[in-house]
Amino acid sequence: MAQSIDAPDDPAAASRGISRRTQSDIYRAGISGTRPRVPVDVDALETAARKALSAEAFAYIAGGAGAERTVAANRAAFGRWQVWPRPLRDVSSRDLSIEFLGSRRPTPLVLAPLGVMEMAHDEADLAVARAAASLGVPYTLSNQASFAMEDVRDAAPAGSRLFQLYWSASDELNASLLRRAEASGCEAVVVTLDTHLLGWRTRDLDLAYLPFTRAMGIAQYSSDPVFQQLVRERVRASTGSAVDAAESAPPVRVTPRAVAAGLRIARKGAAVTGSSSVRENLRSPLPRAAVETFLDVFSTPALTWEDLAKARQWTSLPIILKGIVHPDDAIRALDAGVDGIWISNHGGRQIDQSVPTLEVLPTIAERVAGRVPIVFDSGVRQGSDVFIALALGATAVALGRPYAYGLGVAGEAGVAEVVRNVLAELDITLGLAGLTSIAGVDRHALREA
Repeated sequence: MAQSIDAPDDPAAASRGISRRTQSDIYRAGISGTRPRVPVDVDALETAARKALSAEAFAYIAGGAGAERTVAANRAAFGRWQVWPRPLRDVSSRDLSIEFLGSRRPTPLVLAPLGVMEMAHDEADLAVARAAASLGVPYTLSNQASFAMEDVRDAAPAGSRLFQLYWSASDELNASLLRRAEASGCEAVVVTLDTHLLGWRTRDLDLAYLPFTRAMGIAQYSSDPVFQQLVRERVRASTGSAVDAAESAPPVRVTPRAVAAGLRIARKGAAVTGSSSVRENLRSPLPRAAVETFLDVFSTPALTWEDLAKARQWTSLPIILKGIVHPDDAIRALDAGVDGIWISNHGGRQIDQSVPTLEVLPTIAERVAGRVPIVFDSGVRQGSDVFIALALGATAVALGRPYAYGLGVAGEAGVAEVVRNVLAELDITLGLAGLTSIAGVDRHALREA
């Protein structure tokens, strides 16, 4: 499996944990004038990503719903808790490991599913998967990935992966995606519940930019045999011939941006046409039909609790429900027999003025009472945030936007540094709080501000 986080060139630093190793590596490199590839400070990291990314990419990654009050509230919720410093305790040896989904993991960190990472870097999910594997951190592969799950497996075969499912309007497609996830070595399915309607994302709307309309972030679909059949059926049903189907598409004003979008769709269309020729794909109705089919089947607002039972028929993998915020829904999830709960408001991207996730974490943790693991996200930016979430009842904590910023600034190495920095600060926080293991982190480590 994944390598240990404590395998440095400096054995003395290794024995003192990832925080000492990280500091040692940075300061030793600094003697020669070398600085970290990505900023360590979280605000500076976001600023660097804004400079590195296109306006559309940064808006898509950084943006939230409406006036983005939920994004701000998620962050502000962490400010209402303070960590108690506890000196004069032997914290020379610290253990960040946890038990999660039947395995011992070297850290409590998980990488959240982020779609369309090709907007940040050409290697997208492949780079993220390799970086996560190098640190022993499970990577939740997005249903909206830029590479097929099989390609991600091949890029990081030793990595631990979960698969996020957006429940499609096609049950046949859902079943196919879960069969592929299981066959490609994913350890669990994360059914995301809170995106059955796309949030009112003002930054994207102001730019009139949705990446999926350019065939970006649909690699899991275009590589799926069921989806490919849906695309072919769409073309046949439109007029009965490929030529007429292409001619019946709604007109688009021809501009340089429209031409660029058409070329991108043609290049991405290789999965559904079977041809690597951009010219042939431009002539084929299939690439455009793939985009339209995706937009039709991406999600369903008709999904109910009763539908979740189907997932048990489609896969033998553990099932985690992502998007739980109300405590009553957490109990309903337990009644449905799920294997884990993922507390999330989608990083503030779905509802403006949503309930901040950290505000409900203690209540949900109390009601769940350890019956299933709790994964927590939304507002997590640094190691001290991870510590606070663990103290309030999370089993594991998921990191999102920061690793996307690292990807945009410095590719795979940028992701690895961001994740390393979060773990290093967590390790330091653990020790300065007088604790030696994640198992010892609880509410007593915190003071309410």
